[in-house]
Amino acid sequence: MEAEPKLRRQIEDVAALRRRLPKGGKIKENYVFEEGAADFSDRTTVKQTRFSELFHPGKNSLVVYSFMYAPDWEKSCPSCSSILDRLNGIAAHVTPQRVNFAVTAKAPIQSVRDWARGRDWKNLRLLSSGKSSYNSDYGAETAESGQIPALNVFQKSADGIHHFYNTELLYAPMEPGQNPRHVDSLWPLWNMFDLTPEGRGTDWYPKHSYD
Repeated sequence: MEAEPKLRRQIEDVAALRRRLPKGGKIKENYVFEEGAADFSDRTTVKQTRFSELFHPGKNSLVVYSFMYAPDWEKSCPSCSSILDRLNGIAAHVTPQRVNFAVTAKAPIQSVRDWARGRDWKNLRLLSSGKSSYNSDYGAETAESGQIPALNVFQKSADGIHHFYNTELLYAPMEPGQNPRHVDSLWPLWNMFDLTPEGRGTDWYPKHSYD
């Protein structure tokens, strides 16, 4: 009981440190994404959406989660899918209530939407970054086109749109018994396991489905 409040306080202290970060650089360009219709039954409509259009009036923060789904993959990354299962559930409480939120992948927009339809991701704003350099510019792709999960936060102000934060824990040196999970605070799967006698373990990861 002495440790639990300290943990909560440390989480809040780190969040406060994030909020005090200096403004980052301006976005490199007004990226163009591909986006489908809001209705999943419409499989043909594709429109171009610019980065600046992801901001709703009066809401100046934008969270973008890039999940691992390359153009030639049949399936998305299982861990990314598990994360997005969770984010789909809270999306209605995020946008348009507090901040802007979008999800992007390198795969073509129809592949992204087909995968989302199978996962019942009805609440996520889904984009394809396949025809832009967004992934490589913001830590979601290696120089060899390998896919990397990345969560970035951007801030809009009078002088433009600036990068604010990236979940850089992904790139920190790996400690013994740890792995580079970088969005645990958004991924309650591990938080639940942490409450059990067995703990989260080190050799189990989510799958697309379970027998």
